[in-house]
Amino acid sequence: MNLMAQLMEVLDSLTKPAQLFEPLENGSVRCLACAHGCRIKPGGRGFCQVRFNRDGTLMAPWGYVAGVQVDPIEKKPFNHFLPGTSALTFGMLGCDFHCDFCQNWLSSQVLRDDQATRSVGSIQQVQPEKLVDFAVKSGARIVASSYNEPLITTEWAVDVFKQAKKSGLKCVFISNGNATPQALEYLKPYLDGYKIDLKSMQDKNYHELGGKLQNVLDTIKKAHELGFWVEIVTLVIPDYNDSNEELWEAARFIASVSPDIPWHVTAFHPDYRMNDRPPTSVDTLVRAAEIGQESGLHYVYAGNLPGRVKSLEDTFCPNCNTRLIARMGYMLHDYRITGQGTCPKCGAKQPGVWMDDPGKINYGEDRFPRRVVF
Repeated sequence: MNLMAQLMEVLDSLTKPAQLFEPLENGSVRCLACAHGCRIKPGGRGFCQVRFNRDGTLMAPWGYVAGVQVDPIEKKPFNHFLPGTSALTFGMLGCDFHCDFCQNWLSSQVLRDDQATRSVGSIQQVQPEKLVDFAVKSGARIVASSYNEPLITTEWAVDVFKQAKKSGLKCVFISNGNATPQALEYLKPYLDGYKIDLKSMQDKNYHELGGKLQNVLDTIKKAHELGFWVEIVTLVIPDYNDSNEELWEAARFIASVSPDIPWHVTAFHPDYRMNDRPPTSVDTLVRAAEIGQESGLHYVYAGNLPGRVKSLEDTFCPNCNTRLIARMGYMLHDYRITGQGTCPKCGAKQPGVWMDDPGKINYGEDRFPRRVVF
């Protein structure tokens, strides 16, 4: 048995019957975890490769992590969701996209790319209760599903989130946004924050990744309507999505949903199969952020180039322009938002999820990522 077949056997053993599906004729099922809506015959697999039909029952990943560590919430990135706190971040294996520029490809491209089979060595079997217990003991205030695409492992995330809620923790997704309305409704009782990648405003680019632009745009709208705290990230890639026209289109779309949604424009570096272009320049990133600001967005951040993008890592009050949070990378240097989530100067409410006691903000001395081994 080759390594790919061995990995498939291991992953197939770490599953439970899925919740997000509908039965079809002759034992087939339609998966509802992501917008691909795969119709899967008995013995078949979805586009993600990790959800499969076993004798008429859709099986979904459950009971393991392939990556888990305690991270600053700013790493996700979330800038308006309990800044200065940490998140226990867990991930599984697989994805419903195949991005050439993926920076987590060892996790995401399992069962597609032979080079990713080495990730089998990172699998740790664990129960939701143990994950949450570690989160509490570590001082994390948030649990985050990330590293691979969490939509395809939603049932597992929800079981973890149920335990997290019992312990008073917040729950967030770090996702490509290729969701279904059914998956978002399934998450609604447990999910507090949703970071969504808006990778491009060109449908042809999404087609190459294995998706459709409209599905992601619909998810952004639906997630905001459901009351999740939404932040959006665009990885700005030279000669891919960095034209003024495309950046304006992205910014205007976000502003049309809500000008209070934070937009993170982040710097690309060559990785995986996209090594044919340079890293994003400071000038390009600043230009993208300025387009976001000029489009009417109240909070635009430039990421992945700490200390090089002027004040574009900081949070300002859109009403009086007071600097409310000063950052460099994942570290906070100043925090002025009140316990009521307002600007201390003008009293304007700042959209987001804020600390009730700003005195408990951690300014970064011990917030570097810490890998967890069970």
